[in-house]
Amino acid sequence: MRFISALAATAATLTSAPAIADVTVYSYRQPELVSPLLEAFTKETGVETNLVFLNKGMIEKLQAEGDRSPADLVMTVDISRLQALVDAGVTQPVHSETLDANIPAEFRHADGEWFGLTSRARIVYASKDRVKDGEVTTYEDLASDKWEGRICIRSGTNAYNLALVSAMIAHHGEEDTKTWLEGVKSNLARKPSGNDRGQVKAIHAGECDISLGNTYYMKKMLEEPDQKAWADSVRIVFPKFEDGGTHVNLSGVALTKAAPNKEEAIQLMEWLSSETAQEIYAQVNGEYPLKEGSEASELVQSWGGFTADNKPLGEIAKLRPTSLKLVETVDFDG
Repeated sequence: MRFISALAATAATLTSAPAIADVTVYSYRQPELVSPLLEAFTKETGVETNLVFLNKGMIEKLQAEGDRSPADLVMTVDISRLQALVDAGVTQPVHSETLDANIPAEFRHADGEWFGLTSRARIVYASKDRVKDGEVTTYEDLASDKWEGRICIRSGTNAYNLALVSAMIAHHGEEDTKTWLEGVKSNLARKPSGNDRGQVKAIHAGECDISLGNTYYMKKMLEEPDQKAWADSVRIVFPKFEDGGTHVNLSGVALTKAAPNKEEAIQLMEWLSSETAQEIYAQVNGEYPLKEGSEASELVQSWGGFTADNKPLGEIAKLRPTSLKLVETVDFDG
């Protein structure tokens, strides 16, 4: 009887003890970009994390797993991918005073379905030798015939370019954006191909003078011995919309609909919005923190400042189908 009582007492103690649950994160971002954050979170809170890297099929995986999904959070890049998760019904809203205080309204879903963590600007990489200071100032200017045969760009259907086209629609409407796309296409030095870094390589090789790309690729190129010369041949220019600011996109996080460890998952989301986490993320990825008071790395700050466009990213994300239709209508990649 004493043995049974002891077992019962032990069981009661284990039941009443607070459980530290694992938080499982499905991520489109590569492990080396996310792991430093998760390791710092665990060190500070004691909550363990499981990181599952996916390079495609996140929505399909979550839908197939349904209520049995082990995923608590999803981390991804690009506003359209975040919105696609919401549209697929695989996320749930989070109502958190901490998140609302740390992440500006234009960088989070209106109903709390996703939250931005860091931002990157869609900028112009310009040849130091062949492009004068002040020669390019706006996105609209890229359709000017002064750039004929001087622009390199990746596919128009790439998510980053579609987000920019969507922002152009938000500013100028469909018809003017179609005309703009036709103008940019007529200025291309070659058929769209490759990635953002590949366009800078082409500038270094003299194939073109400017390209569109995300800011953080400068950091990546500078860290690669065989790409540093590409980076050194260009400078970053922050164009803006004629009636707005510089187009930015996001890396972000959302709570899954299944979320077996919801409380701990929200704890991680709130921590990711903190100044400590924002600066870790920005340092590792060469991006811009969103929380006011958090600072970008010295390298990122050396590229200069800009004013982010004030069009809500949620509005821009909803224009993705329209932007894709326009890109295909003008046969941008043809």
